Amino acid sequence: MPDPIEVRKVPIESVTDASGLSRLIADGVIEAHRVLAVIGKTEGNGGVNDYTRILADRAFREVLAEHGHPAPGSVPLVWSGGTDGILSPHATVFATTADAPASEEPRLSVGVAMSEVILPEDIGRPAMVEKVAAGVREAMKIAGIDDPRDVHYVQTKTPLLTLATITDAKSRGRDTAIEETGPSMDLSNSTTALGIAVALGEIEMPSAEQIHKDLSLYSSVASCSSGVELDRAQIVLVGNVRGIGGRYRIGHSVMKDALDADGIWEAIRDAGLPLPGRPHPSDLGGRLVNVFMKCEADPSGRVRGRRNIMLDDSDVHWHRQIKAAVGGVAASVTGDPAVFVSVAAVHQGPSGGGPVAAIVDLG
Repeated sequence: MPDPIEVRKVPIESVTDASGLSRLIADGVIEAHRVLAVIGKTEGNGGVNDYTRILADRAFREVLAEHGHPAPGSVPLVWSGGTDGILSPHATVFATTADAPASEEPRLSVGVAMSEVILPEDIGRPAMVEKVAAGVREAMKIAGIDDPRDVHYVQTKTPLLTLATITDAKSRGRDTAIEETGPSMDLSNSTTALGIAVALGEIEMPSAEQIHKDLSLYSSVASCSSGVELDRAQIVLVGNVRGIGGRYRIGHSVMKDALDADGIWEAIRDAGLPLPGRPHPSDLGGRLVNVFMKCEADPSGRVRGRRNIMLDDSDVHWHRQIKAAVGGVAASVTGDPAVFVSVAAVHQGPSGGGPVAAIVDLG
C-alpha cells in the first residue's frame, strides 16, 4: 500500500519565487524528502521559448536541496507556462505523509514515472503513444491503482520539437512529423493524450493517421503539457485508493465547451464534496485544494452557436485567448484565480472543451 498524501497549493509571487514551498517545509506541513511532485503555472508566454518554466524549476529544486531532499533533480516538476487574464501563478505540491487519518474510503494517491526517451522523430507518431502508455501503466502501479476507473488526473510534461532536435533527427537519417516548432507543442500534447487514453483503456491503439486528426478520440483525464526541459514523458498520475488514508480525494469530469461551469462543479462533486443544486463559491467552505483543466479553441470557431475570431486573430494567438477565457470561468466557480488552466487540448476531453479534475480536503 502506498503512503497517504498531503497536497497544498502555494502562490508564486515572482518568476523565481519558491518561498511557498519553503514555508510548507519550515512549518512542518510537509517534509522535503517526501515531496513527490509539483504541478504549477508560471507567468511566461506559454510558448517554445517560455523560460519562466526553467526558472521556476530551478527555484523549487534549490529549495528542496536546501531542506535536505536527497535527489531534488529526480522530483517531477511539471510547469505550464502562461497565466493570461486573471490567472495567477501558483504551484500545487504533492508529498507523502506519515501523519494522516485512517480511512477505508477512497483517498488520494499519486504515482510518478518517466517514460523511455522520446526521440524527435517519435513526436506525433505511434511510437510516442506506446512509450507514454507504458509510462502511465508504471505510474498506476506505483500509485497502487489497479482499476483505471480510479484514475482521475494524469498530468504529463513531454518534449516538443526545436530546431536543434529536428536537425538531430535529420543527421541520423530520420524525419519528424512536422518541422514547425510552435505547432509541435500541440502535437506533442495530443500524442501524449492518446498514450494516456490507451493505457487507461479509454480507446484502442490509434493509427498514425488518427493522431491529432480524429477528434472523436480523447482521454477524459489527460492534461498534457510540453516544453524544452526534458527528453521523455514526465508523468504524474493522481487517483483514489481505498485504505490508503488521508484527508484528500480527487474527482473529474469534462467541460463540454469553454463556458461549461457545470463541468467544473461536477468534478468537485465527483471528488466527494456535497454541493447544492445551484452552487456558489461560498459553498466550497475552503475545502477545494485546486482544479486542473485543459482547454481548446473550438475548431468550428463558435461557442454555443455564437461566432468568435480567436482562430483568425493574427495579433494575439488563440492559445492565450482561450486560456484567459476558461481561466475566468474557472475562477468564477472557485472564487480563486490561482487555478491550473492549460491550453492545447486536442485528444484531451471533447473537441472545444477539456477535462477537469478537482482535489478536495474531506477533513
